[in-house]
Amino acid sequence: MASFAWFPHTDEDIRVMLERIGVENLDALFDDIPEAFRHKGGFDLEPALSEQQLRAQLEALGAENARLKVFVGAGAYDHYTPAVIPALAARSEFLTAYTPYQCEISQGTLRYIFEYQSMICALTGMDVSNASMYDGPTAAAEAVRMCVASTRKRNSVLVSSALLPQVIEVIETYARYSGINVVVSDSVLEDVCEGVLDLAGVVVPSINRYGVICDYTGLAEEVHAQGALLAMYCDPSALAVVKSPAEWGADIAVGDGQSLGIPLSCGGPYLGFMACRQEYMRKLPGRIVGETSDAQGRRAYVLTLQAREQHIRREKATSNICSNESLMALWVTIYLSLMGPEGLRRVNRLSSEGAHYLYERLLATGKFEAVFPDQPFLKEFVLRPLVDVRRLQERLYAAGFFAALATEEGYVSFCVTEKRTRAEIDALVKALEEL
Repeated sequence: MASFAWFPHTDEDIRVMLERIGVENLDALFDDIPEAFRHKGGFDLEPALSEQQLRAQLEALGAENARLKVFVGAGAYDHYTPAVIPALAARSEFLTAYTPYQCEISQGTLRYIFEYQSMICALTGMDVSNASMYDGPTAAAEAVRMCVASTRKRNSVLVSSALLPQVIEVIETYARYSGINVVVSDSVLEDVCEGVLDLAGVVVPSINRYGVICDYTGLAEEVHAQGALLAMYCDPSALAVVKSPAEWGADIAVGDGQSLGIPLSCGGPYLGFMACRQEYMRKLPGRIVGETSDAQGRRAYVLTLQAREQHIRREKATSNICSNESLMALWVTIYLSLMGPEGLRRVNRLSSEGAHYLYERLLATGKFEAVFPDQPFLKEFVLRPLVDVRRLQERLYAAGFFAALATEEGYVSFCVTEKRTRAEIDALVKALEEL
């Protein structure tokens, strides 16, 4: 029985554990694995490095990455992250915290989750928020399941084709294995008015995949007349300046909180948010933290309405969301606390000014045509390229820009956040003029 320096157990510890579970040795734990598939011999590992050597090697690997200025959105946005956020979020009491089942020792965690929920409700106009989900697309998929669970005996959900493609794909994947009929619609209001058999819900974007700010006048009334629920997919940063889901009459609001100061980092982490009107909160998946008073009358926070959750209802739960992304919820909470309403409005104002400036400069090059000339946009837009898209992207890449994301319709998409300067925008346009 071999001992390894990186295992904390002594030979005696291992002997006691093996005796408890009724096996003679460690090899017996792997009896179910055929002999042909078991690794034999040592491992071909490189010699150990000193800390200085390891840092140098990792820095050399990191230097191979292209460091580009990001002019692309499509659901992931390069917004500014105040330096205080990672400093606070990296504190050990936050970084190592787990699900706060024991409220007596989890008041700090429960409090910031409660504040996170309160801020999401303020942005969306909804009554209740859960304590975060995996990401925006899975939150949208859970909204579809929530529509079906809330309306009973209805099994069809109308999904706008103007949602981000990755959101539609995740919705369809969840629906396929939940027995839900998803209908992707190019004209949601018309389809709702015509009537969809056993309609349970409708999912639309607040700002669509082309960056256009949508007008949903009359949609909620038509959806509710069909006995269905309206769910809206949102960029939470933009909710500081555009109409909230509640103002449009939506019942459920979902989206990705990444735009609230979470930096881009090779595909993650993300933070799905989900909020709803009070009458549907018992079908809301995930954690909900409530405020109450303890036996001595002091303010206290607890997990509430736990009967909805998997650890109690098992297979009858409304969702399999059992652990929440609490650390990312904390990140967003700090960001929103620092920025405040005026800070968020300024972020959007700077982003919008930069985006409209780039839009006009690109059209002036003669290499693009407008696609939605009369439609309002905030920080993201699409154009129809009049030059080869591959050459366009290669030229921008060589100049240090990640931009002109191709869409399946043949458009190219651009996005400008408050991090992009006028000088960077001018440099991007100059690179294209030289194409």
